[in-house]
Amino acid sequence: MSGTFLIRKPQLLQGVYAMGFNRPSKIQENALPMMLAEPPQNLIAQSQSGTGKTAAFVLAMLSRVEPAEKYPQCLCLSPTYELALQTGKVIEQMGKFHPELKLAYAVRGNKLERGQKISEHIVIGTPGTVLDWCAKLKFIDPKKIKVFVLDEADVMIATQGHQDQSIRIQRMLPRNCQMLLFSATFEDSVWKFAQKVVPDPNIIKLKREEETLDTIKQYYVLCNNRDEKFQALCNLYGAITIAQAMIFCHTRKTASWLAAELSKEGHQVALLSGEMMVEQRAAVIERFREGKEKVLVTTNVCARGIDVEQVSVVINFALPVDKDGNPDNETYLHRIGRTGRFGKRGLAVNMVDSKHSMNILNRIQEHFNKKIERLDTDDLDEIEKIAN
Repeated sequence: MSGTFLIRKPQLLQGVYAMGFNRPSKIQENALPMMLAEPPQNLIAQSQSGTGKTAAFVLAMLSRVEPAEKYPQCLCLSPTYELALQTGKVIEQMGKFHPELKLAYAVRGNKLERGQKISEHIVIGTPGTVLDWCAKLKFIDPKKIKVFVLDEADVMIATQGHQDQSIRIQRMLPRNCQMLLFSATFEDSVWKFAQKVVPDPNIIKLKREEETLDTIKQYYVLCNNRDEKFQALCNLYGAITIAQAMIFCHTRKTASWLAAELSKEGHQVALLSGEMMVEQRAAVIERFREGKEKVLVTTNVCARGIDVEQVSVVINFALPVDKDGNPDNETYLHRIGRTGRFGKRGLAVNMVDSKHSMNILNRIQEHFNKKIERLDTDDLDEIEKIAN
């Protein structure tokens, strides 16, 4: 990494280099000098996933931990179990030359004995469980936390209860605790939340979506009904099994139907949805990451932060809309952002089956100021051309 900031622990520097970070990304270059400053500074930063922000805040946490002190010193809140695991992986990679560093997951299903105190240095978890561990069960002494990270704040506040829980956790922390908040988007509601959670912040706002969208080719397919969408998908599928694909549905019911239909056709399909147990979800994602299944069918639960580098195609079986039926531009961006990660080329295909969904697509095009080309899935030459 460049010399604009100092990594004081040689073992950490080894970890950073071992991960292949030789030059900092934009967010790292801007954020790390503030995050590693003495005395610590607070930060609100806008950053998409795939930009290196996790590595940046993990480095900040690791550089503040005193391994000799056997109690939680850093606390990281994630909106989902999957994201917590992913952050944990980065901590393990970056801290691998620091074997005495220990990590605990405060997530649903991780049962500890009442009354015990935990000795791990870093705790990552979802807001409800972290709040229980701090307040009700007293596994963590919040007054000893030095760094508090809140990741994907925009997803956090979209989940019932997470916003209040996060604020309650933040209020238990000491005055001098370093607060770092990250969000891909900053609508008013996110901004208000960020200012409640992070006092006297440095602020980094990045350019809008251009970076994500420039590496992704976007198309739409016109269909008349669900069966035609399925047929179009099968035609596409012949050309796209080269790597892995994620298919997003609007409801659990459609996702289950689609996964079953694809399996009948002999495809290796994994299904992910919100009602699954945490462990089941983790196992499905792990199998997909290892390439055991080539296609992941999912609802929105999975639109954020799941890094599977081999995903080269994202298909919106239904376009994302909010509860009022308007285009959900942020979710669209996050869904198609599962492909084209880390500057690689990606492909996004949107299924359109009514005037209403065409209208949604047009409004998404306007919002991002990007043309989405029509694709004829009966023309196999055309599909092969876009898949290469």
